[in-house]
Amino acid sequence: MTYQFAKDLRAIREILGISQEEFAAELGVQQVTLSRNELGKTKPSQKLMEQAYSYAFRKKIQLNRLKEMLWTENLGNEYKLLFHGAKSSIDGDLSVRAGRANNDFGQGFYTGERYEQAVSFVSGFEKASVYLLQFDKKDLTCRQYEVNQDWMMTIAYYRGALGRYQDHPCIQKLRDDSRSCDYIIAPIADNRMFQIINSFIDGEITDEQCKHCLAATNLGSQYVFVSDKAISNVKLLERCYLSVNEKDYYKSIRSSETKLGDDKVKLARIEYRGKGRYIDEILT
Repeated sequence: MTYQFAKDLRAIREILGISQEEFAAELGVQQVTLSRNELGKTKPSQKLMEQAYSYAFRKKIQLNRLKEMLWTENLGNEYKLLFHGAKSSIDGDLSVRAGRANNDFGQGFYTGERYEQAVSFVSGFEKASVYLLQFDKKDLTCRQYEVNQDWMMTIAYYRGALGRYQDHPCIQKLRDDSRSCDYIIAPIADNRMFQIINSFIDGEITDEQCKHCLAATNLGSQYVFVSDKAISNVKLLERCYLSVNEKDYYKSIRSSETKLGDDKVKLARIEYRGKGRYIDEILT
């Protein structure tokens, strides 16, 4: 799926209320170049796309957030709007077998509920982009998780952290439960959160400490599609370009939120010290 660059160029120009000639001058290109791109008569260069989208973001036009709002309104209640952050691009059809086996819930196609979620996870990659998707949950089975022991230990299993516990009947049940559905809705766990889960698996903190530490680092929910039936109900709507300055903007936001989350984790460790059970007490 290519970017809707021609449409975006016109949108940026009309929001700013400037002529094609004025816009071309701002971007440092000839008017005929801009005209051909607006009409879709030529394949846009990477340089021109970066210039145009960076210019819009500098002018406080958050085009991709506007698209999020418009698509949400257009889809209504019948469908769910989801977002997938890609390090480069999606090639071919969507597949539940494209992801790594050591992701939060194993192999599957991962999406998030908000645009800013998706950007923050891929903002460090040069060719990153965000895809907007339409999801129809009709006739599908869902397994929903909360920040609790089942969620923590399921993630630990798929991320290969359980070691000697992975054949325990409780862990096998958690694994089977995570695959007895078409799709999963669960809290997002990034690498920082996995370090907390690892502390629980290593016996350094209790389940109560772990749960409250993880709740302090809330990143929102993810939708994980694990069956072919589920992925067939997902439709690509649009691919969003991420300019350098937009990626930097979301990096800074995530950095400040990370500092606040880290402080909350420290406080939760203190507040719930000695409460709950260690993993050896649970898996006896």
